Amino acid sequence: MSAEVQRSILPRIKTLLAKARASGIPVIFIQHDGPKGHPLETDAKGWEIHPSLKPAEGEQVIRKRESDSFFGTTLQQELAKTAITHLVIAGGMTEYCVDTTCRRATSLGYDVTLAGDAHLTRDNGVLTAANIIAHHNFVLDDFGAGEHVVRVKPTDEIVF
Repeated sequence: MSAEVQRSILPRIKTLLAKARASGIPVIFIQHDGPKGHPLETDAKGWEIHPSLKPAEGEQVIRKRESDSFFGTTLQQELAKTAITHLVIAGGMTEYCVDTTCRRATSLGYDVTLAGDAHLTRDNGVLTAANIIAHHNFVLDDFGAGEHVVRVKPTDEIVF
């Protein structure tokens, strides 16, 4: 993780976590388990949740193997247990996990707030990380399925 990410994105994610916790909103972490050789190879360096974002006592970590946080996981069942209908999403990778999970959530009947300044990716040889993030913020804002939509907002405007 670059120094720039640690200076800008991680504090915003920490802010969202603090706001949710202070409001009594359940926090669920999603962790990607990549195969051998993948940048997020399970238990390899860089795979773990960043220490500054460590889950609090009782917060769930749901592990996934695909970009879609709902596919092959218990996420939807966990959300149903507490009647959650609105998700606030932050994290990485913008063009894979963040995008896919936002889109799938609306088709499953959830409203989504994407923290537009609290998700990240890396340059990919075609686009810079900043361009990928800006593109996805533009495309996902007001994306919907039926009556459920994604709204992109900066961290400081997100209220729990």
